[in-house]
Amino acid sequence: MASHFGDRLFDAVKSKRTSLVVGLDPVYSRLPLAIRDHRQMNDEFDANAAVDAIFDFCTQTMRIVAPMIPALKINIAFFEKYLWEGVETYYALISEADDLGLEIIGDVKRGDIGHTAKLYAAAHLENPELAGLEDTLAPDAITVNGYLGTDGIEPFADMADKQGKGLFVLVRTSNPSAAEIQDFADAQGLKMYEKLAEVVGEIANKAERIGSNGYSNIGMVVGGTAPRVTTALRQKYDKIWFLVPGYGSQGASAADCVRFCKPDGSGALINASRSIIYAYEKPQYKDQFGDDWKRCIEQAVIDAKVELANAMQTLI
Repeated sequence: MASHFGDRLFDAVKSKRTSLVVGLDPVYSRLPLAIRDHRQMNDEFDANAAVDAIFDFCTQTMRIVAPMIPALKINIAFFEKYLWEGVETYYALISEADDLGLEIIGDVKRGDIGHTAKLYAAAHLENPELAGLEDTLAPDAITVNGYLGTDGIEPFADMADKQGKGLFVLVRTSNPSAAEIQDFADAQGLKMYEKLAEVVGEIANKAERIGSNGYSNIGMVVGGTAPRVTTALRQKYDKIWFLVPGYGSQGASAADCVRFCKPDGSGALINASRSIIYAYEKPQYKDQFGDDWKRCIEQAVIDAKVELANAMQTLI
């Protein structure tokens, strides 16, 4: 297996023939009834029961999607709600996903400088060597907030280099109010997200960070919901992997998102979370598969892959 994160992504996307990434954002009240009705997992207000239900749902979901996608994104916030038990579950899922051969992105959105940044980087990227934690794995990459500038990015990038891992820096997000801050322009018309992209680009394009397939291990998070303002980033930063949220429930189309892919299909990871993991709530899948929630998720992944592949044809 390639030791460089950018190379591993390239190989995984080529192997699975898709840029689709599934995000795990588990909410107890939306889990399938088959799980919530289980006598040991049927109490939303019991931490043990809720965490067990979420772990069961996530592990089963991962086993469904793993043969079809290159990577998985796990949002730590949905586990931190349950404090230490939730965090333990987050790391347990990382090990499960690693066993399934997936590249794992920890969506943690940390950001700080100096010693604090180094400790955040160690906590979320370094595979621990502490006694008692030898079997614990950190994810293959994490998301970080680049608002603090180079000082807030390089400690994470250095740890990623050391561990053979990756980093995705928030540059232009997919939320409706992103433009309020991120599109704010200086006197020369340079927008904030464009300046941040320049900073990330300088860090990512260092020769020692470029893998054999031409990609850096340092990438950008750029939402698929603002195609008019962000399309130029693909051409400007050709060595960057883009993590692209917004596809599915947030309203970005397949065409909006695949513009971050290169013609060979590499260069972007297009994330879908709720539209995949809660597919069993949608009439189109319930009518077809009834209460078989696993089949619903499986079909949603297949449909998303086909939709993205069809959209790619417009780029070729």
